[in-house]
Amino acid sequence: MVSRRTLLQAGGAALAVGGLGISLPGRAGAAEAGAAPLLPSFGRPTRLDVADVSSLGGDDQLLLTTLQGVVNRRRPRLYFNFDTGDVDFRWLPGTGASVTRHDNALDLVARYRGEARGAILHDPDVPDSVNVATTLAGLENAVAATAEQAREHRLKTVVDLRGRFDADDVLATYRWQLDHLFPRCAHTLLAGLPPTRTVRTEGVRWREIARETERVRDASNREVRTFDLSEELSGGDGVYLRFQDSLGDDGWGASVGSVKVTADGDQVLASFAPGTPAEAPYLFDGSNSSIGANANRFCDGGGSFVYRFTPPAGTRQLAVEVDLWNQFLVSATTTAPTRVEPFPYFRDYAVASRAMVVWLPPSGETGTLLDEIFSRVRPTTPYAGWFSNDVAGEWGGVDRASQHGIEVVPADFYMNGTVHAGVPAKISDRVPPRPKASLRNRVYLTLTVGEGDNIQYCQRRMRNIWDDPKRGRVPVNWTVSPLLADIGPALLAYYQKTATDNDLLIAGPSGAGYTYPGSWPESALDAYTELTGRFLRRTGMDLVYAYNPRNAAGDGWIPFEERVARSYRENTPLRGVIQSWETGDLQIRPAGMPVIGNFFPQGKAAEYRDGLVRHIEGWDGTAPLFIAGAINAWSWTPSDIAELGGLLGDPFEVVRGDTFFDLVNQAGRSAPSSAAASRP
Repeated sequence: MVSRRTLLQAGGAALAVGGLGISLPGRAGAAEAGAAPLLPSFGRPTRLDVADVSSLGGDDQLLLTTLQGVVNRRRPRLYFNFDTGDVDFRWLPGTGASVTRHDNALDLVARYRGEARGAILHDPDVPDSVNVATTLAGLENAVAATAEQAREHRLKTVVDLRGRFDADDVLATYRWQLDHLFPRCAHTLLAGLPPTRTVRTEGVRWREIARETERVRDASNREVRTFDLSEELSGGDGVYLRFQDSLGDDGWGASVGSVKVTADGDQVLASFAPGTPAEAPYLFDGSNSSIGANANRFCDGGGSFVYRFTPPAGTRQLAVEVDLWNQFLVSATTTAPTRVEPFPYFRDYAVASRAMVVWLPPSGETGTLLDEIFSRVRPTTPYAGWFSNDVAGEWGGVDRASQHGIEVVPADFYMNGTVHAGVPAKISDRVPPRPKASLRNRVYLTLTVGEGDNIQYCQRRMRNIWDDPKRGRVPVNWTVSPLLADIGPALLAYYQKTATDNDLLIAGPSGAGYTYPGSWPESALDAYTELTGRFLRRTGMDLVYAYNPRNAAGDGWIPFEERVARSYRENTPLRGVIQSWETGDLQIRPAGMPVIGNFFPQGKAAEYRDGLVRHIEGWDGTAPLFIAGAINAWSWTPSDIAELGGLLGDPFEVVRGDTFFDLVNQAGRSAPSSAAASRP
């Protein structure tokens, strides 16, 4: 256990609560909703020292991003490129700043060392100390570093966290931080960042063991398969067994229900079900996978998970029995495929904002502590970052935050936020004119690209696919975060200025930050919709793609109720809501606001078209039919959308979302979004 007294005295620097006289960023209350920003900025960048850090390890990137937070808090002057691609460099000209490029990013430590008090030394044996060090870096105007880095760069030790925390007691680490550091932090922003990341080792050679080549999404190929891993007994520090998605474009990757490992036919080395304590000693890397409702571990798209087994010396035969199904790709190697290092991203913004940084799984005791943290800030305080455990963590974390009146800003991979927040840009508040359309007995389809609540997606993936030359050939709704008006105004202005007549920007879930409005306390809901209304009017958006809590069975979403729709109707300019409802069978009008569920066919263009055709088999053509179609932002591009548009003939008509809802209202009734009966 940590000695609180010792930690308070660590490094010869007293950490007395409230001793820095911090100037907090503005906070928007009801009376000042039109003036103060929700997310802080740190001034206009006029001159930037720029360097590529993509080849550096996590320790060096952590040092540089925390330095960036200290330096840029006073005036934005540091900008880094993190990707082996060029997306960070593509945004650089839009800052309007003069640029000095540096070949060696670490040279900038010496250049700016005088602006930092020194280093907060994190403990390499305690991953979560990286987050405590980041919080302290913001409070102490210091950088987060290893002891070796501090010596190399001649940084004075401000606080030494080595040996202060127990790696197995995450709860105690963050409890200490809440009790002793949170009172000094800015209470206008919370940050949720993973303390570490998993990085792939270059040059690893994998042997393919098994592959499902057919599209299987219903577990119809589920069986216990036995894999012979005897070839992997020849060397290395163990046997690594990796599970992936064999197709990767439709979200139905490898799913594992149990694993049993035997040596030489009869010696059981391991036997476990995923998600249980028995799995933990063998799960080498599960960071890109999830635990499903059936006690299975699965991964989709580019995700994977890896088990490591260490057979006894002299083992001649190694076999693994796996309960396996869906679209799997299984491979093996004897080389450790990944390494763990500090997670450096978004820490410049957390440091500059003096935010408290946590990483608490939103369940069990850590979820209870997360509840306590949420309860200590005012409603509509942003939680910027993300949650652990992938999809389950998303649902549980966003729901917990919503219950406390906290909106989530997915931002854990948002780079150079301290620069982008201060770039001046003219954001249009003009609602685009709606293309006119005459109501006919057609199937009206509006296509929506998701993920726009995710500001890192808006910065990175969206920019890549937006630049596809085939964008604009088909009407598309692009979800974006209206909060970019605060934290990335030039990014939002770029999308506004370069949109074609077929591109419509709409708000991502569920307005001013990702949230489940149905989980908000009655007393706080209007504060969120008022905040949303302010940002929608500021950005010229009048449609939203929204989520709501999951139902009790966990297999669908709860439709908007009257109180939620009424709050949106009274406080925002919304003309309609597309709600995540993957079967597309939701079509309601609570409080007079049209709400339609998303329909999500699987696969790329031809398969998607076939799914739409099947979806309208019960339609008799005597009345218009309305379908809101979801587009997977991670696997589709505008070229794919253009291909789909070319495949859709009569009776389909693809329209922008504003035209779509205008036609819905023209129809004068709640138009079913599928051939199935409407929900009440």
